[in-house]
Amino acid sequence: MLNKCSKLLLHLQQPQLQQLLVKLCPRSLSTSLSWRQDVSTPIPEITDKFPHLKTHRDIYEFSLESPDLFWGEIARSYLDWMEPFHTVTNCDLPNGKISWFEGGKLNASVNCVDRHMLRTPDQTALIWEKDEPGTEERITYRQLYDQVSRLGSALLEHGVRRGDRVAIYMPTSPAAAVAMLACARIGAVHSVVFAGFSAQALASRVQDAGAATIITSDQAVRGGKVIELKRIVDAAVAECPGVKRVFVATRTGADVPRTALDIPMEKAMEAAASECEPAVMDAEDFLYMLYTSGSTGKPKGLVHSVAGYLLYCMFTQRHAFDLRAGDIFSCVADIGWITGHSHVVYGPLANGSTAVMFESTPTYPDPGRYWEMVERLRPTQFYGAPTALRLLLKHGDSWVKKYDRSSLRVLACVGEPLNHEAWHWYNDVVGDDRCEVVDTWWQTETGGVCLSPRPAAAGAEIRPGMPMRPMYGIEPVLLDDKNQEIPGEEVSGALCLRRPWPGMARTIYGSHQRYVETYLKPVPGYYYTGDGAHRHPGGYYQITGRMDDVINVTGHRLGTAEVEDVMDEYEPVAETAVVGFPHELKGEGLYAFIILKDGVKESEAVIKQTLKTEIRSKIAGYAVPDHMLIVPGLPKTRSGKIMRRILRKIASDQPDELGDISTLQDPSVVELIVDMHRQQKQQK
Repeated sequence: MLNKCSKLLLHLQQPQLQQLLVKLCPRSLSTSLSWRQDVSTPIPEITDKFPHLKTHRDIYEFSLESPDLFWGEIARSYLDWMEPFHTVTNCDLPNGKISWFEGGKLNASVNCVDRHMLRTPDQTALIWEKDEPGTEERITYRQLYDQVSRLGSALLEHGVRRGDRVAIYMPTSPAAAVAMLACARIGAVHSVVFAGFSAQALASRVQDAGAATIITSDQAVRGGKVIELKRIVDAAVAECPGVKRVFVATRTGADVPRTALDIPMEKAMEAAASECEPAVMDAEDFLYMLYTSGSTGKPKGLVHSVAGYLLYCMFTQRHAFDLRAGDIFSCVADIGWITGHSHVVYGPLANGSTAVMFESTPTYPDPGRYWEMVERLRPTQFYGAPTALRLLLKHGDSWVKKYDRSSLRVLACVGEPLNHEAWHWYNDVVGDDRCEVVDTWWQTETGGVCLSPRPAAAGAEIRPGMPMRPMYGIEPVLLDDKNQEIPGEEVSGALCLRRPWPGMARTIYGSHQRYVETYLKPVPGYYYTGDGAHRHPGGYYQITGRMDDVINVTGHRLGTAEVEDVMDEYEPVAETAVVGFPHELKGEGLYAFIILKDGVKESEAVIKQTLKTEIRSKIAGYAVPDHMLIVPGLPKTRSGKIMRRILRKIASDQPDELGDISTLQDPSVVELIVDMHRQQKQQK
């Protein structure tokens, strides 16, 4: 809560008086931040307290051996607490108990907005890179504080209470960030649903969360196209009798249908109180829930806590991406995904940085969109997805080189494994071979980065196509089919994490047993990631793909990502997806779906034969796909994730069992692939 000094500071404009009050009231007005100067500098919060720790390796081992000391010191240094915690960690993984910073009380919005507004009110908090290039908007920490407070007040005035679930269905914009932070301020649990999902997908998530409130926009604009968000919400609400109110923000100002449940958001904020007392939240209270796909087809509402999540994404934001004072962090992920939560909103703002919110697509109005934005906004970091990088690689280098990218210091990616060709293009062309390339591995469930080339000792190497090193406090292990740890190097297995960490999801909303069975029961005593990995010399980790994408071909275990990597290195190939299908002789066979680059002159027969030769020479004969199909596109979610489940059904001649494809980026591509698959079979 703000004391008298803090409230007085809100109304002061003179920098001298602000600085004086910061000196007089250091605890209430401090930002709790001590910025590192470069990526190789040890963590000062730890090395100052424990001077015997000199190197990255020292600190990493300390974080595993003394987690209470390590995370306790980080938590006290990084976050502003309303009441201090008395117990750092109290976890029992086999029984599904995860608890951090017990006794501590805090508020996420205070840590993301208030403390920075008090010290640097006129610093830009958010840059909204709107759909149309050159129309960006900037929001300062002072403006963000006012908007979050007013929306928090409006939510309370309209009956939203602590613990209520609020569904947010909005485009990537400051209004969406304000909605998230306003929920956090009053203690409501937000559930952001990607603003591209169908009404059916939205309704299922609203129903599962028991959300009585939806916050949306009149429309969305993406890639030059208008998306009728309000109409979609109305259709979803028709299936959700528990919804009591719908706040509608203005994006385009279009005349959209209105219902008795609608509340114009901007008008409600104007009429609401300008101050909203932040709720005093327990460390383990729910901050938000976020739905992710499940193997059963029913989405899982993963829940993250206030303190553990906020601390971990703040910590990894700073140390994985070499975040420094004055940086502008550009993460082009949508607000509806975990990357948008952790590295568009909570991570950058908790650190008091400037974050870019990207509303558009990588190819609108042309394939130079990202790099034109970089030239104009001058970000220091760029965080994107391998899918987008492969798409842009397909369009050639000229779209990159025509723009000034000299402001960039770190190039990062997250999502599917980044193949070697895309890694080198990212490094050599986009980064001019002078930027750190940070290929991160983490999940919705982990809350923040778990494997990353940085942080590391000064001058430590970065290898293409792998996240390499564990983050502080993360202890990866590889397990075999009998759940035994696999020691040594040049070995592969199921990637598991031996110990809990603050940022891990606490439960699946409404089904803790499902959480335990999915993540903790498969290998008792470990967190089961569901991914496979290979440990290279030096202890460096490379993700080999989902364990359900590990194929057993004639007795050989083979990760499909390994085959894709070889195929993607072939110049005519833009992107591939390899899946397994039942094979009467081999047990399982491989089916490769291939997208070619524009302007390819080689015949399909030559391309397929060359790919087979490359795979045979770089992996083995058993790794050569039984079938290859050149297709115009792949079934992808709105976030760019390839829906391999659909491809497996097609490869297995089960097109009638594809399930719901309404949430795909382009559902029509599935029908095209099915027809091409049938034609190819008939030709054989």
